[in-house]
Amino acid sequence: MAILKLTDICKDYQQGKEPVRVLKNINLTVERGEYLAIMGPSGSGKTTLMNLVGCLDVPTSGTYELDGKNLKDLNDDAMAEIRNKHIGFVFQHFHLMPKMDALDNVALPLLYAGVPLAERRERAAEALKSVGLEDRMNFLPNQLSGGQCQRVAIARAMVGKPDLLLADEPTGALDTKSGNQIMEIFRQLSNEGMTIIMITHEQSIAECADKIYHILDGELRTGDEEPEKGGGDSEEA
Repeated sequence: MAILKLTDICKDYQQGKEPVRVLKNINLTVERGEYLAIMGPSGSGKTTLMNLVGCLDVPTSGTYELDGKNLKDLNDDAMAEIRNKHIGFVFQHFHLMPKMDALDNVALPLLYAGVPLAERRERAAEALKSVGLEDRMNFLPNQLSGGQCQRVAIARAMVGKPDLLLADEPTGALDTKSGNQIMEIFRQLSNEGMTIIMITHEQSIAECADKIYHILDGELRTGDEEPEKGGGDSEEA
Protein backbone atom coordinates (compact mmCIF):
# COMPACT_ATOMS: atom_id res chain seq x y z
CA MET A 1 0.00 0.00 0.00
CA ALA A 2 1.33 3.43 -0.96
CA ILE A 3 2.12 5.70 1.95
CA LEU A 4 2.97 8.62 -0.31
CA LYS A 5 1.89 9.58 -3.80
CA LEU A 6 2.93 12.68 -5.71
CA THR A 7 1.13 13.32 -8.99
CA ASP A 8 2.30 16.00 -11.46
CA ILE A 9 3.78 18.13 -8.68
CA CYS A 10 5.13 21.51 -9.81
CA LYS A 11 6.60 24.27 -7.69
CA ASP A 12 7.19 27.84 -8.85
CA TYR A 13 8.94 30.68 -7.06
CA GLN A 14 8.72 34.32 -8.02
CA GLN A 15 12.02 35.76 -9.19
CA GLY A 16 11.59 39.38 -10.06
CA LYS A 17 8.54 39.66 -12.28
CA GLU A 18 8.76 36.13 -13.64
CA PRO A 19 7.98 32.80 -11.95
CA VAL A 20 10.75 30.21 -11.97
CA ARG A 21 9.69 26.56 -12.08
CA VAL A 22 11.81 24.63 -9.59
CA LEU A 23 9.97 21.29 -9.72
CA LYS A 24 8.55 19.99 -13.00
CA ASN A 25 5.73 17.44 -13.01
CA ILE A 26 7.14 15.24 -10.26
CA ASN A 27 5.52 11.80 -10.03
CA LEU A 28 6.53 9.56 -7.16
CA THR A 29 4.84 6.67 -5.36
CA VAL A 30 6.40 5.30 -2.18
CA GLU A 31 5.11 2.06 -0.71
CA ARG A 32 4.93 1.56 3.04
CA GLY A 33 8.28 0.26 4.32
CA GLU A 34 10.33 1.39 1.30
CA TYR A 35 13.78 2.91 1.78
CA LEU A 36 14.78 5.21 -1.05
CA ALA A 37 17.39 7.85 -1.76
CA ILE A 38 17.09 10.94 -3.93
CA MET A 39 20.33 12.24 -5.40
CA GLY A 40 20.98 15.57 -7.04
CA PRO A 41 23.51 18.41 -7.17
CA SER A 42 23.01 21.80 -5.55
CA GLY A 43 20.22 23.67 -7.32
CA SER A 44 18.55 20.51 -8.64
CA GLY A 45 15.36 20.93 -6.61
CA LYS A 46 15.95 18.13 -4.09
CA THR A 47 15.55 20.29 -0.98
CA THR A 48 12.43 21.90 -2.41
CA LEU A 49 11.02 18.42 -3.01
CA MET A 50 11.88 17.35 0.54
CA ASN A 51 10.15 20.43 1.94
CA LEU A 52 7.00 19.58 0.00
CA VAL A 53 7.02 15.94 1.10
CA GLY A 54 7.60 17.11 4.70
CA CYS A 55 4.62 19.51 4.55
CA LEU A 56 6.93 22.47 5.14
CA ASP A 57 5.79 23.97 1.83
CA VAL A 58 2.94 23.46 -0.63
CA PRO A 59 3.08 22.77 -4.38
CA THR A 60 2.01 25.28 -7.00
CA SER A 61 0.08 22.52 -8.74
CA GLY A 62 -0.36 18.77 -8.61
CA THR A 63 -1.59 16.36 -5.94
CA TYR A 64 0.09 15.12 -2.75
CA GLU A 65 -1.51 12.17 -0.97
CA LEU A 66 -0.16 10.91 2.35
CA ASP A 67 -1.52 7.55 3.49
CA GLY A 68 -4.42 7.97 1.08
CA LYS A 69 -5.34 11.48 2.24
CA ASN A 70 -5.20 14.39 -0.19
CA LEU A 71 -3.35 17.23 1.56
CA LYS A 72 -4.59 19.95 -0.79
CA ASP A 73 -6.09 23.05 0.85
CA LEU A 74 -5.19 22.05 4.43
CA ASN A 75 -4.60 25.04 6.71
CA ASP A 76 -1.38 25.67 8.65
CA ASP A 77 -2.64 24.01 11.83
CA ALA A 78 -3.64 20.85 9.97
CA MET A 79 -0.27 20.72 8.21
CA ALA A 80 1.54 21.17 11.54
CA GLU A 81 -0.45 18.28 13.01
CA ILE A 82 0.55 16.04 10.09
CA ARG A 83 4.22 16.95 10.56
CA ASN A 84 4.04 16.20 14.26
CA LYS A 85 2.13 12.93 14.09
CA HIS A 86 3.11 11.38 10.77
CA ILE A 87 6.55 12.66 9.69
CA GLY A 88 9.96 12.48 11.36
CA PHE A 89 12.80 14.75 10.24
CA VAL A 90 16.58 14.25 10.34
CA PHE A 91 18.64 17.22 9.16
CA GLN A 92 22.29 17.61 8.24
CA HIS A 93 23.03 19.96 11.13
CA PHE A 94 20.96 18.16 13.78
CA HIS A 95 18.94 21.22 14.98
CA LEU A 96 19.07 20.17 18.63
CA MET A 97 18.09 22.59 21.39
CA PRO A 98 21.46 23.57 22.94
CA LYS A 99 20.21 24.04 26.50
CA MET A 100 18.30 20.75 26.61
CA ASP A 101 19.93 17.40 27.33
CA ALA A 102 19.56 14.48 24.92
CA LEU A 103 16.51 13.09 26.72
CA ASP A 104 14.56 16.34 26.59
CA ASN A 105 15.57 16.97 22.97
CA VAL A 106 14.15 13.61 21.99
CA ALA A 107 11.00 14.13 24.07
CA LEU A 108 10.26 17.54 22.50
CA PRO A 109 7.91 16.33 19.70
CA LEU A 110 5.89 14.43 22.31
CA LEU A 111 5.53 17.63 24.34
CA TYR A 112 4.03 19.36 21.29
CA ALA A 113 1.75 16.34 20.81
CA GLY A 114 0.41 16.68 24.35
CA VAL A 115 1.90 13.45 25.72
CA PRO A 116 2.15 13.43 29.55
CA LEU A 117 5.60 14.04 31.08
CA ALA A 118 6.21 10.55 32.48
CA GLU A 119 5.24 8.85 29.22
CA ARG A 120 7.27 11.15 26.98
CA ARG A 121 10.40 10.72 29.11
CA GLU A 122 9.94 6.95 29.07
CA ARG A 123 9.49 6.88 25.30
CA ALA A 124 12.42 9.24 24.78
CA ALA A 125 14.66 7.03 26.91
CA GLU A 126 13.63 3.98 24.88
CA ALA A 127 14.37 5.82 21.62
CA LEU A 128 17.82 6.84 22.82
CA LYS A 129 18.52 3.28 23.91
CA SER A 130 17.58 2.05 20.43
CA VAL A 131 20.32 4.24 18.89
CA GLY A 132 22.91 3.22 21.50
CA LEU A 133 22.87 6.37 23.64
CA GLU A 134 21.40 5.08 26.88
CA ASP A 135 24.55 6.33 28.67
CA ARG A 136 24.30 9.84 27.16
CA MET A 137 20.73 10.78 28.05
CA ASN A 138 21.70 13.65 30.36
CA PHE A 139 24.40 15.10 28.11
CA LEU A 140 23.94 18.47 26.41
CA PRO A 141 24.55 18.67 22.62
CA ASN A 142 27.91 20.42 23.12
CA GLN A 143 29.03 17.44 25.21
CA LEU A 144 28.33 15.01 22.37
CA SER A 145 30.21 14.20 19.17
CA GLY A 146 28.68 14.96 15.77
CA GLY A 147 27.73 11.33 15.28
CA GLN A 148 26.12 11.19 18.72
CA CYS A 149 24.16 14.40 18.01
CA GLN A 150 22.85 12.86 14.79
CA ARG A 151 21.79 9.74 16.68
CA VAL A 152 19.90 11.98 19.12
CA ALA A 153 18.25 13.62 16.11
CA ILE A 154 17.25 10.20 14.75
CA ALA A 155 15.82 9.20 18.13
CA ARG A 156 13.84 12.46 18.16
CA ALA A 157 12.54 11.77 14.65
CA MET A 158 11.34 8.26 15.50
CA VAL A 159 10.03 8.81 19.05
CA GLY A 160 6.56 9.67 17.81
CA LYS A 161 6.41 6.51 15.67
CA PRO A 162 5.93 8.44 12.41
CA ASP A 163 4.69 6.89 9.18
CA LEU A 164 7.53 8.48 7.23
CA LEU A 165 11.14 9.40 8.07
CA LEU A 166 12.72 12.17 5.98
CA ALA A 167 16.50 12.60 6.10
CA ASP A 168 18.16 15.58 4.42
CA GLU A 169 21.91 14.93 3.96
CA PRO A 170 22.02 13.02 7.27
CA THR A 171 25.75 12.26 6.99
CA GLY A 172 26.85 15.55 5.41
CA ALA A 173 28.35 16.96 8.62
CA LEU A 174 29.90 13.69 9.81
CA ASP A 175 33.15 11.81 9.34
CA THR A 176 33.10 8.52 7.46
CA LYS A 177 32.93 6.29 10.53
CA SER A 178 30.04 8.24 12.08
CA GLY A 179 28.27 8.35 8.73
CA ASN A 180 28.49 4.58 8.41
CA GLN A 181 27.02 4.19 11.90
CA ILE A 182 24.07 6.39 10.94
CA MET A 183 23.50 4.31 7.81
CA GLU A 184 23.49 1.16 9.96
CA ILE A 185 20.74 2.69 12.09
CA PHE A 186 18.73 3.59 8.98
CA ARG A 187 19.08 0.02 7.72
CA GLN A 188 17.85 -1.29 11.05
CA LEU A 189 14.86 1.08 10.95
CA SER A 190 14.10 -0.01 7.41
CA ASN A 191 14.26 -3.68 8.39
CA GLU A 192 11.75 -2.90 11.14
CA GLY A 193 9.32 -1.47 8.58
CA MET A 194 10.05 2.28 8.70
CA THR A 195 9.47 4.16 5.43
CA ILE A 196 12.55 6.31 4.71
CA ILE A 197 13.25 8.97 2.10
CA MET A 198 16.82 10.25 2.17
CA ILE A 199 18.31 13.19 0.29
CA THR A 200 22.03 12.93 -0.45
CA HIS A 201 24.64 13.95 -2.98
CA GLU A 202 26.93 11.04 -2.10
CA GLN A 203 26.69 7.90 -4.24
CA SER A 204 28.03 5.63 -1.48
CA ILE A 205 25.34 6.87 0.93
CA ALA A 206 22.58 6.58 -1.68
CA GLU A 207 23.59 2.97 -2.32
CA CYS A 208 22.65 2.15 1.29
CA ALA A 209 19.00 2.58 0.26
CA ASP A 210 16.97 0.01 -1.63
CA LYS A 211 16.07 2.34 -4.49
CA ILE A 212 17.76 5.44 -5.93
CA TYR A 213 16.14 8.37 -7.73
CA HIS A 214 17.95 11.24 -9.42
CA ILE A 215 16.72 14.82 -9.63
CA LEU A 216 18.19 17.40 -12.00
CA ASP A 217 16.71 20.69 -13.18
CA GLY A 218 13.56 19.87 -11.25
CA GLU A 219 12.91 16.55 -12.99
CA LEU A 220 12.86 13.24 -11.12
CA ARG A 221 13.98 9.92 -12.60
CA THR A 222 14.71 6.45 -11.24
CA GLY A 223 18.31 5.32 -10.96
CA ASP A 224 18.30 3.63 -14.37
CA GLU A 225 16.61 6.65 -15.97
CA GLU A 226 18.91 9.47 -14.96
CA PRO A 227 17.86 12.81 -16.48
CA GLU A 228 20.03 14.39 -19.14
CA LYS A 229 21.92 17.44 -18.04
CA GLY A 230 20.44 20.44 -19.72
CA GLY A 231 20.25 24.18 -19.53
CA GLY A 232 17.06 24.38 -17.48
CA ASP A 233 16.27 27.45 -15.46
CA SER A 234 15.43 25.63 -12.22
CA GLU A 235 17.09 26.82 -9.05
CA GLU A 236 17.04 25.56 -5.51
CA ALA A 237 14.88 27.95 -3.55
